[in-house]
Amino acid sequence: MMKRDQCLKLLAKYHRDELVVPVYQATFEWLAIKPDAPTFTAVGAMGQASSLALGLALGLPERRVIVLDGDGSLLMNLGSLVTIANAAPSNLLHFVCENGTYEANGGHPIPGKDKLSFAGLARAAGYREAHEFAELDALEAALPAILRAAGPVLVDLKVEPGESYPQDWAYMHGPAAREKFRAAVRQSRGA
Repeated sequence: MMKRDQCLKLLAKYHRDELVVPVYQATFEWLAIKPDAPTFTAVGAMGQASSLALGLALGLPERRVIVLDGDGSLLMNLGSLVTIANAAPSNLLHFVCENGTYEANGGHPIPGKDKLSFAGLARAAGYREAHEFAELDALEAALPAILRAAGPVLVDLKVEPGESYPQDWAYMHGPAAREKFRAAVRQSRGA
């Protein structure tokens, strides 16, 4: 099993200018690990990160979009897998941080945690690729090719919490985060 923040540090190592849509704990970690990345903070929208990322991918086809979803969050909106596969955005990469819990709501176990395969659900929905990783070395070996692959691609990361990171809710929900993201989008469009 991998630490979620180690996975995100690895992703940050290969991140270039992709738009990133993280949720809940991954948001706090991502903002601390890669503060200058163009990040759409989707905290407070449990289950909607994949749909928000799809909208960005369709609206900005010239930009790669990475969603950092949670397993509990994705369970709230499983229909998005079929919608994403049907739209088939080649610029969408969907990472699921699977820890078997609704971490944001007290760590309650998700239903089917020992039976469910998010990669299997993505394949059945029609994603072009779906991968599962429980070892950091295997993820690192595959990550460069995954980041170049035509999407939609789902990557299921078997994780547990890592280090603690500051939880700046005021920034997360404030106008500075939104304006920073808007500026990044404007820059990508040459506006």
